[in-house]
Amino acid sequence: MKVLVINPGSTSTKIAVFENEKEIFLKNIKHSTEDISRFKKISDQYHFRKDIILEELKQANIDLDSIDCVIGRGGLIKPIRSGVYLVNEELKKDLKKGILGEHASNLGGLIADDISRSIPGTKAYIADPVVVDEFQDVARISGHPLFERISIFHALNQKAIARTHSRTINRNYEDLNLIVVHLGGGISVGAHKKGKVIDVNQALDGEGPFSPERSGTLPVGALAKLCFSGKYTLPEIKKIITGNGGFVAYLGTNDAYEIEMRVKNGDEKAKLIQDAMSYQIAKEIGAMSTVLKGKVDGILLTGGLARNPLLVEYVSEMVSFIAPVSVYPGEDEMRALALNGLMALKDEIEILEYK
Repeated sequence: MKVLVINPGSTSTKIAVFENEKEIFLKNIKHSTEDISRFKKISDQYHFRKDIILEELKQANIDLDSIDCVIGRGGLIKPIRSGVYLVNEELKKDLKKGILGEHASNLGGLIADDISRSIPGTKAYIADPVVVDEFQDVARISGHPLFERISIFHALNQKAIARTHSRTINRNYEDLNLIVVHLGGGISVGAHKKGKVIDVNQALDGEGPFSPERSGTLPVGALAKLCFSGKYTLPEIKKIITGNGGFVAYLGTNDAYEIEMRVKNGDEKAKLIQDAMSYQIAKEIGAMSTVLKGKVDGILLTGGLARNPLLVEYVSEMVSFIAPVSVYPGEDEMRALALNGLMALKDEIEILEYK
């Protein structure tokens, strides 16, 4: 059985083909700030990303007719429980709308559905989208009834890495308390209590550490003044928060590896900004340790930025007193999606209906 996996991220599009559990093709297509900035909205990137995917598959001599199912990363839809969902019309409608906001992951299910329709007998799915919601009620309260804290995070990778780590130490995920830190174009820090993510920063549009392209938590009063200064439109403010924040705002690029090299070559400003991001990541880990009442079995660092030894060392030095720190560089999202697709093909998992 062959599964095509499509995972659009904020700064890249990852695609893979698995034959049963064996990865036979993988491509991480990087998108520069210049590429992405041409599009006003995430949805405008649809044809750009789809055409690149089809071209890469063609170049790799992947026969589309050999694909048994297509599975995409889930997007900003309604809050739902963890699991595998068939892409239906209601799901596509909400992905197009971006009812909880715009993010590249919204394109995953849409592109998967489009490609699957060109292959007879093939279905499209999503699994563990970013809106998986397992919050405890107290975590939803923001401080004002006009605002509610919502669960939007790197659910697929956080869950996959948490389960991988649990197997590594011969424990059940459902028996552990873990803090999982996804370090990518966005940064999310989740408190996993006995198999459920009971609290996590809303990394998409304004909570938690800043990242290569997101501003994270900003001073609220200063942000409110900026909004009413007359200098910026609402779309421009949103771009400051997500897209043109973080490294992009301070250092002119979303390329974390470039910043890592600049730090190693003695760039003092790059070092200060990278250290500040690391500092904020560690602070957020500290906050999540209180959510777990200090009973933390492990702190897991994952995502692309976990390959940066300077960042890992900085964060580890600040938080290792809380619990042992384990590093899983990159992410397990592609394999996690593929395994969910295989389980769907083999009827080994309940296929959920999005309503």
